[in-house]
Amino acid sequence: MNYQRYQAIPTVNLQDRRWPSSRITKAPQWCSVDLRDGNQALEVPMTLEQKVDFFDFLCETGFKTIEIGFPAASETDYNFCRYLIDNNLIPEGVAIQVLTQSRPHIIEKTMDAVRGAREVVIHLYNSTSTLQREVVFGFDRKECIDLAVSGAKMIREYIDGDKSDTRFICEYSPESFSSTEPEFAVAICDAVVDCWQPSADNKVIINLPETVEYQTPNVYADQVEYFCRNTKWRNQIIVSLHTHNDRGTAVASSELGIMAGADRVEGTLFGNGERTGNCDIVTLAVNMMMFGIDPGLDFSDMNKTIDFYEECTGMKVSLRHPWAGKLVFTAFSGSHQDAINKGKKRMEDTASQYWEVPYLPIDPGDVGRDYEPIIRINSQSGRGGIAYVLDTYFGIRLPKSFLRDFLPAVKSETEKNGSESELLPKQVFDMFDDLYINVMEPYGLKNFSENQDSDQVSTVHAVITDNDREVEIEGRGNGLLDAFVNAMRNYTGVGFAIRDYSEHSMKSGSDSAAITYIEIENDDNHNVYIGAGVSSSVTKSSVRAVICAYNRMINVLR
Repeated sequence: MNYQRYQAIPTVNLQDRRWPSSRITKAPQWCSVDLRDGNQALEVPMTLEQKVDFFDFLCETGFKTIEIGFPAASETDYNFCRYLIDNNLIPEGVAIQVLTQSRPHIIEKTMDAVRGAREVVIHLYNSTSTLQREVVFGFDRKECIDLAVSGAKMIREYIDGDKSDTRFICEYSPESFSSTEPEFAVAICDAVVDCWQPSADNKVIINLPETVEYQTPNVYADQVEYFCRNTKWRNQIIVSLHTHNDRGTAVASSELGIMAGADRVEGTLFGNGERTGNCDIVTLAVNMMMFGIDPGLDFSDMNKTIDFYEECTGMKVSLRHPWAGKLVFTAFSGSHQDAINKGKKRMEDTASQYWEVPYLPIDPGDVGRDYEPIIRINSQSGRGGIAYVLDTYFGIRLPKSFLRDFLPAVKSETEKNGSESELLPKQVFDMFDDLYINVMEPYGLKNFSENQDSDQVSTVHAVITDNDREVEIEGRGNGLLDAFVNAMRNYTGVGFAIRDYSEHSMKSGSDSAAITYIEIENDDNHNVYIGAGVSSSVTKSSVRAVICAYNRMINVLR
């Protein structure tokens, strides 16, 4: 890594910064730039039909401002703009936004492109950073301001001369704001706003782009706060953010920028855009929801959003993408699985109105995700994960003794095919079924009957199989199970007693109504053996559980 070639860029010396103690209490105004930044960044640009579909989807999601392109720079963007307007495809209450440089012929074509629209944001920009001024344009500060002001004046003249009912909103971006000297950024923006003369009731937008991410998010927040505190037009402007993700912190920069005083955020779905992309509005919006704030955008069906995005753009959403990836609500770690399981159970028990589950910051259901994939079983899984899968999918609530006994078997199975092997819920159930329920050798149960005398002493007559031979057995005791245990003791000569018993009804989705768990203790070695039985009858499931536990004991003793 040739780190010697790089040097840290100077930061803003804002000594009395206020943003660190601020809290985000409401969602910003949103502007989607998917159809500009996103489309510029696609290997295969969207077709007109895809762009129209994407525009409709953004409207359905709740965006009130959508930047649709750079009409003067591309015939594709110009035609798309005209198509939306001429076919009356822009819903009432939604403004289209178009980008323009500060050049007369570009502004002229831009204004022609939006002719007849109901509401339009005219977005003027020019580069203002020292590097851009010196290397690209050969400008000094005055020439840079003059260029911006000339464009602002032309736009003002067009708007003043327009006789239509179009509502125009002016926006200016000092491109590369985050790499521009703070005092110069204030000066050039104020000069532009001087031309537009907004009021508190008719504001203009000043967009502060982090065109290339050179700094940590706190520095960007300092720059935004400095601007907000030093512009003379603060009460007449909407301060907007447009961050890029070169350092991987575009969302964080936008969040801190909001804390620093910004009112509006430009970004894209899943952060698509040039280079590493823009601020991901999906992540930022769900982050707002996590704070108990209405984001004003609807991502309640995340799978639909992902499918639509991937189909239109050809891009893929990462498996680990915040809030959206297929694995973000999945726990493989045993301790995580146990904590999730306990958290969900406590919420059910307390009927809490607030979501409080360890390792799951939000309820997956609030973004349209199912609970099924939350817990998955691999070699790293623990008892909590197994308990969750069996309970959620099959209505089996295993006692702790069963979980302790079952875990090594599950781990052994997952490790057969390497550390990456994963067991599906049905595979976990089948393993449990084979180990604890379907243990029919050497003894099986054909049928049984119970009679009680006047002293409540039970007599059990049963037909069992001893390997392939049917045998009738009989026993007496205090209740059904005690009598059956005595019948088995009398026939086999092996002493044992029931140490623990539990049963519960099984949830829907299983073909059995009840499951019984039995622990038996051998009279000679005092070891404990477990088994389970299922049936629509609790008495049958109990006797079957004794048989299974007994068989497991005998198979070990042999």
